[in-house]
Amino acid sequence: MGDSKQRIGIVGSGSWATAMIKMLGDNDLTKDVYWWIRKEDDLEYVRTYKRNPSYLSAVELRVNSENLFLDVRSVIQQSSIVVLNTPSAYLKDALRDATPDDFRGKIVVSAIKGIIPNDNLIVGEYLANTYQIPVQDIVVVGGPCHAEEVATEKLSYLTFASKNKENAKHVADIFRNRYINAIISTDVFGVEYGAVLKNIYALAGGICHGLGYGDNFLSVLVSNAIREMETCVEAVDPEASRDINASAYLGDLLVTAYSQFSRNRTFGHMIGKGYTVQSAQLEMNMVAEGYYASACIQNIIQRYGLSMPICNMVYQILYNKQPAGVEVKELAKKLT
Repeated sequence: MGDSKQRIGIVGSGSWATAMIKMLGDNDLTKDVYWWIRKEDDLEYVRTYKRNPSYLSAVELRVNSENLFLDVRSVIQQSSIVVLNTPSAYLKDALRDATPDDFRGKIVVSAIKGIIPNDNLIVGEYLANTYQIPVQDIVVVGGPCHAEEVATEKLSYLTFASKNKENAKHVADIFRNRYINAIISTDVFGVEYGAVLKNIYALAGGICHGLGYGDNFLSVLVSNAIREMETCVEAVDPEASRDINASAYLGDLLVTAYSQFSRNRTFGHMIGKGYTVQSAQLEMNMVAEGYYASACIQNIIQRYGLSMPICNMVYQILYNKQPAGVEVKELAKKLT
């Protein structure tokens, strides 16, 4: 990474990708930023007005017009650091033309907090398996951080995790600015699985809120959720130095479970109010990652024989169409 000018590619054009474009624009390092935007109309709007019309539209974006692309390979090939920032369900489609050679020798950053549907893999595992990207070249970005607060430059924290600590530090330096603080970690699997699980728990909190349960109950739910998260993450990847109360785990869980900006909490709230999964998905403009994550985590629960009643409740409601009110009442008997 000896280039005097960094070359960063962002793949994705949703709210979190747009927030990252803003972070890069507000960082003082010399860099070129390349951006893959899915829709041609959105790309032309950004080129003309320096704003994303579909997400965080009030934010002015500092990116050169000639560095906007509809072709994902153009972004990947010109970048030394590739940041993947699409909903997990759309990653395969976004990368359908990419090859392992396109990623060779690059740092690949996953800012995706979800599971690849059908494959039931976290993004890091999917990238290693599909594109032969060495694990040490993968950096995972964790929270706690909402795009909407980045847009208004509220002080926020991001966790950058990699088996190669220097790669994590390098990527962190590129995103760190006056309102973004960076935390470095080597717990790649823990940070990524924690990000997946907190979406399920936020969805659970939303369901309970939609049913009329209050903050007293939600606090007990979240307290139990962090213990469930520890059970799952330790089963998948035992790590003696992991502190489940750190910002990447507990902090990310709290902000996702409580924040007005949490799409997973919003999705869950709609389910609690009686929406079907399909109608809730249609009404939301953004993907709730917890829906896809729920099915994957259910496989892990069965594989390792884990006791995770909150995740089980969400799965029963979303996939087995069990009545939310009945399932939450049963869960309430198990919480401590």
